[in-house]
Amino acid sequence: MSVILVLICLALTTAVWFWSRPLFLGTWRRSPAWFTWSAVFLLMGAGVTYLIGSLPGASLDPREACHKAGQAYDRTYRRTNFEEYTRWFPLHDKCHAGYDLVPAWVNPALAALPALALLCLAYAVLLAVIQRRTEKKGTS
Repeated sequence: MSVILVLICLALTTAVWFWSRPLFLGTWRRSPAWFTWSAVFLLMGAGVTYLIGSLPGASLDPREACHKAGQAYDRTYRRTNFEEYTRWFPLHDKCHAGYDLVPAWVNPALAALPALALLCLAYAVLLAVIQRRTEKKGTS
């Protein structure tokens, strides 16, 4: 297990190094690959954020997670609002009407990160088209 974690950390460190290199060189503004990798990292961040939001309290037992958070567990509230905490978005896992186990930053981040990834991909396509057109003008 530790070998797998070391390999994952090594791969992420290498990817971040290649991603950050254009930042230091100042070539990131003209690089479609940099914006594409930025979109990939943003989507990975959205995935991690979704996991953090969907597994609050690091427990599959909501009663235990509520008690660890110092909140009362209201079974009737959870039964009457079953559809609220089984939706994909926005994420909620409420102990009672006044306390949500999902951190407040999770749902805005789940909206913003994919939107930023889409903008990065759109700009990467724009840069690629501009570069292709300038290459064709230079060769003809």
